[in-house]
Amino acid sequence: MIVGLVGGYGDVGTAVARQIAALGLARLRIGGRDAETAQRLAASLGGSEAAGVDAGDDAALDRFVRDCRVVLNCAGPTQAIGDRVARAALRAGADYVDVGGDERLEAALDPGEYRRRGRIAVISAGLHPGLTGLLPRWAAGRGWSRVDGLTSYFGLRDTFTPTAALDYLQAAADGIGRSGTVWRGGRHPAPPVRNGETAVPLFPVPTTLLAYLTPEAERLARALRLEHGAWYTVLCGRHVTSAFACVHGLGPEAGARLLCQASRLDLGGQTRFVLHLLQLDGWRDGRATTRTTVLRGTGNAALTGAMAAMTVAAVLRGEIPPGRHAAAAILNPDRTIPRLVSCGVVDLLTEADGTIAALHAIEEGAL
Repeated sequence: MIVGLVGGYGDVGTAVARQIAALGLARLRIGGRDAETAQRLAASLGGSEAAGVDAGDDAALDRFVRDCRVVLNCAGPTQAIGDRVARAALRAGADYVDVGGDERLEAALDPGEYRRRGRIAVISAGLHPGLTGLLPRWAAGRGWSRVDGLTSYFGLRDTFTPTAALDYLQAAADGIGRSGTVWRGGRHPAPPVRNGETAVPLFPVPTTLLAYLTPEAERLARALRLEHGAWYTVLCGRHVTSAFACVHGLGPEAGARLLCQASRLDLGGQTRFVLHLLQLDGWRDGRATTRTTVLRGTGNAALTGAMAAMTVAAVLRGEIPPGRHAAAAILNPDRTIPRLVSCGVVDLLTEADGTIAALHAIEEGAL
């Protein structure tokens, strides 16, 4: 079996390639515009092949995906790629996984068509969206009879890639997600939270919080039947925080350059991390309970790559039915979360009774 990896030698693509090669479930075909770079990565992994491919060229894509069992897209920006790679995979009779994907890609891929053809498409198979929607499902499945409320804090210290920066700016321009919104049995506006003096447990200070209700969060709220929920992005670098405040007044290219530069300045030789704090309120073991989950990972590319690789593995193992799915909604949390931990990209996963605020007591020296 062959897994075709489009956009295979960038930060995320390289992380995915290494994880898939380590799993040993299929032969890997690494593709990108620079065939020599793809070949060097393939040679370093052993047992892999490489080929040049332009994700904007349908004929080149058709040649690249020929004989593939699964096609995994790590190329971007999302608005430039659209559904080209997915369509090429479908023409070749291959299943499809995308580390990204937005509402437009979801709308372009007809789930009925995939079911009729007996094929699979899984989008949003990265970190955010992806793992940020799967971790709450894992936590909610651990002895809860009912989950009424959810509070999430997600943030990282890492560099923006140009592709990720362009995708962020395009999503903001398209109005994907709702800034300053919380869930109260449905959507209700709340004042956007921007407070540079806020201290969030386990995050470096100072931080700025942005309340933001994404499509992934809305799907999660409905799936868990939440009465209330709040999702916060935690900005924990002064350069990135300043860039976020002014980036929307710039054009896409200039805005992306600013975000990339700001993230490099904030990283400044410090340790990369991804941190997700998750508080659930409801009923567990017959009593009212508040419980907090903490996940800390080694970096954006590492977690995104591992999540995508675990999704490909789930497809190859027959764990996902035909159709078009969001990764967080279709992956089995009890299988996927332990697999992520075992592959070395999660360096802390713990649960404790009590609120997120109670973590202040253990935070010193945590990061």
